[in-house]
Amino acid sequence: MRTARIASALLMGVAVLGYSGWLLEFFLPTGVSPVHDPVEALLAGPPVFRVLLAVSGVAFLLAGPPLHRLGPVQWSARLSSVSVSAFGLVVLVQAAYPERSDLISSLLSVVLVVGVISLILWWPPGWRALAVAGLAVVMATWLAVVLSRQLDAYEGVFTRVQLVVRAAMYGIGGAYAFVKPAPRHAHR
Repeated sequence: MRTARIASALLMGVAVLGYSGWLLEFFLPTGVSPVHDPVEALLAGPPVFRVLLAVSGVAFLLAGPPLHRLGPVQWSARLSSVSVSAFGLVVLVQAAYPERSDLISSLLSVVLVVGVISLILWWPPGWRALAVAGLAVVMATWLAVVLSRQLDAYEGVFTRVQLVVRAAMYGIGGAYAFVKPAPRHAHR
């Protein structure tokens, strides 16, 4: 159990750091506008962005099995760990096919929403409230991205906020897995 806890914490840390690699745009010449261009446009620029995204995808994918061991034996907890691996798989696809990033980004949002809903179903009350708040923020940023694309205004800002929210949600999930003892039964 201790090995699974350490492995999941390390993998989730690497995953969140790699997923936050887009922040390098503020230090590298990219030609991408942080206000108008979606963050996915960075994937067509310097290869460092695709490499970091791929590393993140692999780390998310590999974090699922240790997280699976830490959660309680019930379908909602299992869905949480599966959604982490699924997110990693979709991130790998995004790194491999950056030209399809808009569609893939929507799929990432769906996977994240499913994962957060599964956390709401099994996390204890204090943490559950955090997951509910997180779900509201995830949905709000997703809506903001969709609207910004439709209105052709500030898409760059909202896609970057969306990535910050995603990274924060996975960071919170990783922290829970590391600091909380895993219950082995369903909450009643």
